[in-house]
Amino acid sequence: MGQYKYLYNDKRWLARRVAQLRAQPLCVMCKASGFIRLATVADHIVPHRGNPNLFWYGKLQSLCMTCHNNVKQQIETLGYSTRVDVYGKPLDPNHPSNRVE
Repeated sequence: MGQYKYLYNDKRWLARRVAQLRAQPLCVMCKASGFIRLATVADHIVPHRGNPNLFWYGKLQSLCMTCHNNVKQQIETLGYSTRVDVYGKPLDPNHPSNRVE
């Protein structure tokens, strides 16, 4: 958030965030992995990087803080998540171990 903090303090954003979390109260990443966890973050699916059009009109998803600060960051940095199932198999189909060559 850092340099874009002023956007997140705007009343319009706060209302949009509340609306998103009401419409989708569970973390979509946890849910996709078979877990149920309440979401606390309205996440921009496509990072806005200060672009006002993406910030105000870009699609959102609801995430828990752990997924937002860890899993989503891994996906943005590496191109895939490093989450694994109980057997140690990577869950993300984009993980190098899941690619068929």
